[in-house]
Amino acid sequence: MSSYDVSDASEQRTGWRRSSFCYSGECVEVAAGRGGAVLVRDSKDPRGSVLTYSAGEWRAFVQAIKAGELDDL
Repeated sequence: MSSYDVSDASEQRTGWRRSSFCYSGECVEVAAGRGGAVLVRDSKDPRGSVLTYSAGEWRAFVQAIKAGELDDL
C-alpha cells in the first residue's frame, strides 16, 4: 500500500465508485488506477489522501471481509 498526491490519483482514475449500501455518504470510494492498482479515498474528503493497493492486496482484503475475518475490528 502507498499513498500519493491527489493530482497523481486524478490523472489515473477512471471513475470513483462507492457501495450501494452507503446511505450516509460517509464511505470509502474506490477507482481503478494504472497497472491494475486500486485507489481508495474517503468520500467526505475527495481532495484528501488517496491510498493505492495492488490488485492482489485488494483481492485479499475483499476475501477477508467476505470470510468474516475482520468482523472483530
